[in-house]
Amino acid sequence: MNRYELFRTLRKHVKLSEKRSPVYEQNKASKYIIYTMSGFAMLYLIFISVMLSLIANGNRMCTTSEFLFGLLPFILTVDFLFRFMGQQTPSQLIKPYILLPLPKYACVESFIVSSIITPNNFIWMFITVPYAIMTILFSTGFWAALGVVVAFQLIVIVNSLNYMLWRTLIIRHIGWFIAPVVFYGLIYLPWLLVDIDALFSSFACIGEWAASWNPLVYLGIFTLMALFFYINRWVQYHFTYIDTTSTKNTQLKTVSEFNQLNRFGEMGEYLKLEVKSIMRNKNMRNSFLYSTIFTIILSIIISYTNIYDDGFSSKFFIVYVFIINGAMLLVKVMGAEGNYIDGLMVHKENILQLLHAKYYFYSTLLLLPFLIMIPTVIAGKYSLLLLVSMVFFAAGPIFCIFMQMAVWQKQTLPLNSKMVSKGNVETNWFAFGAEMAAMFAPVAIISIFDSLFNSTVTAFILLGVGIFFVATRNLWIRNIYNRFMKKRYENMESFRATR
Repeated sequence: MNRYELFRTLRKHVKLSEKRSPVYEQNKASKYIIYTMSGFAMLYLIFISVMLSLIANGNRMCTTSEFLFGLLPFILTVDFLFRFMGQQTPSQLIKPYILLPLPKYACVESFIVSSIITPNNFIWMFITVPYAIMTILFSTGFWAALGVVVAFQLIVIVNSLNYMLWRTLIIRHIGWFIAPVVFYGLIYLPWLLVDIDALFSSFACIGEWAASWNPLVYLGIFTLMALFFYINRWVQYHFTYIDTTSTKNTQLKTVSEFNQLNRFGEMGEYLKLEVKSIMRNKNMRNSFLYSTIFTIILSIIISYTNIYDDGFSSKFFIVYVFIINGAMLLVKVMGAEGNYIDGLMVHKENILQLLHAKYYFYSTLLLLPFLIMIPTVIAGKYSLLLLVSMVFFAAGPIFCIFMQMAVWQKQTLPLNSKMVSKGNVETNWFAFGAEMAAMFAPVAIISIFDSLFNSTVTAFILLGVGIFFVATRNLWIRNIYNRFMKKRYENMESFRATR
């Protein structure tokens, strides 16, 4: 079997593993919703491309190819962050093949190539292709337009390999999160040392060289691509081999009682379970730490810079910082409990108490982003009323959306394993749809109300809606519980199958 045949075989295996998954039918139905949302996202990117084209055509300070590449640092940063939502690393897929009699790095190379040619890597072409047609094709020619599109796409592929490397290391230890922060911080160094024009100029020249097919540009890009490819090749194989062959000595840890929660009775026991799950289980603990770190970083950026002062960004990030904990943890409700779902089903209404405990716990966690965002009030970016409104709005309709996943979650999430197999990777498209709806629907609602009323009225409307959902929490949590119990046998079977 040559490398090409191996590549085709492994691609076929991945598709078959998805079809054999107990959540395949659920994902198959929800994918249609995601496809619709993706269609709107593509239209939105084309709209952005048209707007950029109009700006570039009216800009006399630089050429149209220079203008696009001048925006490259911001595009690469956004691209890197959004990959955390869905892109898998090869180490998450190759464990079943690592001990087969195949060339040492063959499987790793095949999965790296698969991740390079995935459709997600080509989504930026909905910006670059319309832009090149509207600004470069008729003024400079076909080859110049093609050179800009090709160079930009190759840089995106390099960025995907860069993400793959850091994501693999972050899975191993959260301390590696500092590395991509430093890496992308160096990209913005001209801005920090001089001004934003220096940052723009340092990348704009790449566009002019790409349009003229300067061989040095493509030599540099292919050199970076080869460098990241071979680094990923070694890192992915190394860590997967360690996970497959190594053993660990388990050490006993001090048991925390949390006696202060005893006053809440049975509810207190489930609150203890939630706290201890985050403290003791690596995957849940890392998700909590990631969300907290992101919230702190965003708060600092919003408070002390003007990067996100435009209308859309200011609305998006005030929503994002309050829902990130729920988007990373609460949206996977019942996933971790799938590891011991049989024990939870022993007593009547155990699940109802558990859902209430989860809701109270994550609602309490909203105090964390509220306190972290206080500097934005001092800086005059947001009002205190808006922060209070977002606390109740997140605890109300947004958490209501997230907790609906208790009915549809059928896949057990690993508590401590490093997610090196396909079966342990989050593939629930309903969860992805819930996250997208929770992030963008409130932004649209806030924008509509801001256009009809002033910001104070909008904040009071959000506060009123949030208080209504919080006040009626017993009703909609009971509804979720009743729907879960109707599907309990189907869900329990899937939880057992995906452990």
